This record gives sequence, C-alpha cells and structure tokens, in this order.
Amino acid sequence: MPHSRAVPRALPAGTPADTENILKEYDFVVVGAGSGGSVVANRLSEVPGWSVLLLEAGKDESFLTDIPVLVSYLLSTDYNWGFETEPQPATGPNGRGGACLAMREGRCRWPRGKSLGGTSVINYMVYTKGSAEDFDEWAAAGNYGWAYRDVLPYFLKSEDNQVPELASSRYHARGGHLTVQRAAWRSPLLDAFLDAGRELGHPVGVDLDDPATPLGFSRVLANTRNGSRCSAAKAFLRPARARPNLHIGKGVRVTRVLLQRDHQGDGGRPRAVGVQYVRDRRVRVVRARKEVILCAGTIGSPHLLMLSGVGPRQHLRDHGVDVLADLPVGLNLQDHVAMGGLAFLVNDSVSLVESRMQRPRYALEYALQGTGPMTLPGGAEAVAFLQTPAVPAVNATGGRSRRADVELVFGPGALPGDTGGSIRKSLGLDEVFWRRVYGDVVGRDSWNAVPILLRPWSRGVLRLRSANPFHWPKLYANYFQDPRDLQALVHGIKTAVRLSKTRAFQRFGSTLHETPFPGCANLTFGGDDYWACAARYFTTSLHHQVGTCKMGPVGEPSAVVDPELRVQGVFGLRVVDASVIPNAPAAHPNALVYMIGEKASDMIKKTWRGST
Repeated sequence: MPHSRAVPRALPAGTPADTENILKEYDFVVVGAGSGGSVVANRLSEVPGWSVLLLEAGKDESFLTDIPVLVSYLLSTDYNWGFETEPQPATGPNGRGGACLAMREGRCRWPRGKSLGGTSVINYMVYTKGSAEDFDEWAAAGNYGWAYRDVLPYFLKSEDNQVPELASSRYHARGGHLTVQRAAWRSPLLDAFLDAGRELGHPVGVDLDDPATPLGFSRVLANTRNGSRCSAAKAFLRPARARPNLHIGKGVRVTRVLLQRDHQGDGGRPRAVGVQYVRDRRVRVVRARKEVILCAGTIGSPHLLMLSGVGPRQHLRDHGVDVLADLPVGLNLQDHVAMGGLAFLVNDSVSLVESRMQRPRYALEYALQGTGPMTLPGGAEAVAFLQTPAVPAVNATGGRSRRADVELVFGPGALPGDTGGSIRKSLGLDEVFWRRVYGDVVGRDSWNAVPILLRPWSRGVLRLRSANPFHWPKLYANYFQDPRDLQALVHGIKTAVRLSKTRAFQRFGSTLHETPFPGCANLTFGGDDYWACAARYFTTSLHHQVGTCKMGPVGEPSAVVDPELRVQGVFGLRVVDASVIPNAPAAHPNALVYMIGEKASDMIKKTWRGST
C-alpha cells in the first residue's frame, strides 16, 4: 500500500548541484542527461580515479513533472525542445501519400525532453523491454554482444520492480536504481478492456517481458515510485550527486564535438578531444582526456555529429561543413507511428474528463497519499501487443516469429474529454478539425485504445537545416511510404473497434464516435480505405524515434557506430542513446535506452580498465 506523505516525491529530496565553474578538462565528457547519459554518468563516476562531466541544455525537474497524468501539459512547456516534422502533403485523393494532415501546417510534433532526465521527464513512463527476437535480430546482423541473452542482465541491473506477482520472475529484478510499478488507481473501464481481450481470444494478464508470452493484454508497468514519476535523473543522478568526481552543467548547449587529426598512431583518422558549448551566451571549450560520449538522443546526437563533420559527405559539403568522416548519419530514422483519433463513448461517469480532473479532491488524494487518477502514467492503464498478417512468418534467426507488430494503448479517456485543450494542443491538432469531429460530444465520458505500429517498414531521414547549431534539423518522417505499415495499423484500428463491441464494454454502452474525418468523408466509414485515410489525417507518435546513428558491424555501409557504440572511423567518440538502435523494437524504447547505457558503461570501463 502507498504510504502517506506531506508532498509527493519519487526519491528523497536533493537534486544534483549545478557546476558553475566547469573545469578545462575531464576524463569523460557526456553530452545529454537523458536516460542514456544519466546512466553513463552514474556508472563511470563509480570509478574514483575518473573525472566525469555531464552537460545538459535544460534545467532540473519540478513538482509538476512528477505528476504522471500531466504529460499533455508538460509537452507545451520549455521541458520540451518542440521539434516538428517537415510537412508530408498528400499526393492523391483521400490523403494518399500524406501524413499528419490534420495537424497545424501538416507537421507532427516530436517532443524531446530538455531537462535533467531528458525525455524520461515528459514521456508516458511505460516500461517494456521488448521481444527477445528484437535483440537476436540485432546479433544476427553482426552486432556481437547484443543478443537477448547478452542484454537481459543489463535490463535487470537497472530494474527495481515492485510488482508482487513478478517478484519470482527471472525477467525482472529488485534492487536497481529504476523503480517499476503499476498505478495505484484503476478505472472501472480497465477490467472491461482486459475482459474484452479475453472475449476475443487473446491471452490476458501475461508478463509481456517474458519471452514465452510476448503477445497479449496486460496492465501497464511504469517508471513511477509512490505514485510519482521516476525519471532518469531521479533514478541515476540523484544517488550520485555527492560524488566529487561527477560534475553536472545545466543550461549548457553543446554546439560541436572537437575533432583533431593530428594524433600520432591514428592513421589519419580524427579523434574526439572535447566539445564546444555555449553557456550564458559565451562560447567555451572543455576537453576530454579519454572519450566524448554523445547521449543527446535520436535527434540531438546525429545533429551534433553532422555539425562536427561526421555525416554524409555531399550533404555536409552542401552546408559548408568540413567532412572528417563520411558516414550515413541521420538515415534509418524510424518511429512508432499511431492513429490517435478513436473515441468510444460510454454512458457512465467512469473516464478521465479534464474538467472533472480539476476537482480539489484528486489533487489532495495525490499530494497526501500518492493515489488516485493523477498517478496514471499519461492516462495509460493497459496495453495489448498484437501480431498482424503483415509480420513475416519467419524471423531473422530462422524461427517462427512471435513478435508483436501492433500495440494498443488503453486509456480511460479520449478527445471528447479534452475540455481544456491540453491534449490537442500537445498534438498540434488543427482546432477546426477537432471542432468538426468532436464538437458535438465535448465533455462526454469516453475511452480510447491508441493503435501503434511497432515494426515500421518505412524509413525517415534527419538533415541539417544549416550549419548554424541553433537551427533545428529537418525531420522527414516518411510515414506510410511502405504500404505494409498502413496494412498493419488498419488491422490494429479494427481490433480496437471489435473490442468496443464486446459484452465487456457493452456493460457501459460503449459506442464508437462515428463523425467522419474531413478529407475521408467520401469513403465508407469503418472500411479499410476509410481507416487508412483516417491514419493519414490523425497521424500521431509516441515519441519513439530511433535509428539515426545505426549500430552495425565495422564496414557495414548503413552503420554509424560499431557494436561497442564507437563512431566508426573516429577515435574517442561513442553514441549511447536510442539513435544506435538498428531496428525499432516491439517496445516503448525508454527501457532499452537504460539497458544500452548500462551495457555501454561496462564496455567503456573495459576499454579504460587500469587507466587513471
């Protein structure tokens, strides 16, 4: 049972102090205090003889970032970098060829965290490790040391799982820095969702992190502690805050990795010797005796590499950047694209409606006891992992694939309950579109199951906008360029609709809100063509971008880093974040980034063992 408390705190008070006077040189310079960077900074500073500097452009967390249900509000604050995709306009009727068509200016928003803790401060906190097939596929592609049996110990090293029924599982662990819990509150609709899955013949109540049960319905596991968000900063930086060999610089914007060619024995290849950064409008330099470690994320890390002369040769030349290493940086961009517009109306006051959530009782329940609906991680209560006909029958290792390619995230609320506009504002949804589709049901109780594509076939690309480090890069999502992506997503949409019609949901009079989307109204509502059109209009993302600094064996043309996460052809430079993931996992990738940080830390320690 959660214990009483005067104020909600995920961990004891005390945040990492800001290093005002950054030294001229450290052994390791870590760029980005997100999930990867927080782990690396913690683990490397465990070695007393090493000095570690962690640089973060953002600030510290706040009381509001601790409250799990407030995700949609956080996305409209300066805790979010505010990235948006380039428009992907329709090239044919009914939205064909397009995506994000119902969003303002046709741009999907891609939130990225700007804070100690990075995106773990503004994400939905859902904890999933992924299918064993994901990692065995990485290893089969030549990434030694990344098979499931190799990475599982690093998942377990971080984890402090406090769910009683998982206590004896060999796929979960206690005692790590990262707390994993279930929400302390359940909506009346949760059991309906689970029972509906059972009605349709799906496994229910399974541990989706167990390789034997990768498909089915389950309550959400989340990175929360006593009802509050447990971010990367809380989990990994606060315990290390008193170490004298760890310095943390907040409000520091790194603009370039310093690369030199003049080191003897390097064979003419460049070596990372430090970084250039801006703080308080002054340009400064800090040097790294051993390594520079980029943990700036799927957008930040490739952007910094290209600004520093590491990237596609012609593209860098086009922007006047001297080329030091010709690598496919920014390619292989993948995302878990979703369709966010489903709304199932119910006949009882059992869902999250924004105006209702503003009642003082819910704030008091959260503040005093750490319970109530404000503890829901982004409003998500359960997930379903499904396999559609789009999955190849044989996986990369020659066996029958049991990996999910579509996920449903169940929430006891939907757009009719967005009475204050926080959700549609965070999505960038066009207000006229919202009013035309949902205006006649505003304030009604409703639920949603967001269909998400887990195994995209389409690939996007990240490009420089200019050589100015303060100009955000161009993000081309290229959603649905491969028709298999829409095929799988439509399957997920139709499964959500079938769930709504089960006996379990009919107890609440559940009905699909059937106002057609503008741009799709000439199609038969509920048919495959209609849902494909709807996905192109109401295109959303769970902020799961990966792959822009792809990991691969040395010499692979599509790879940026090797299996030890070293930038190929460059000494003293690694990337440790979601950008190294070769193929999007059947999981919410935050847990993977913690694992990558743990494994990278051991690889770095092995490289420099005995060195002081």
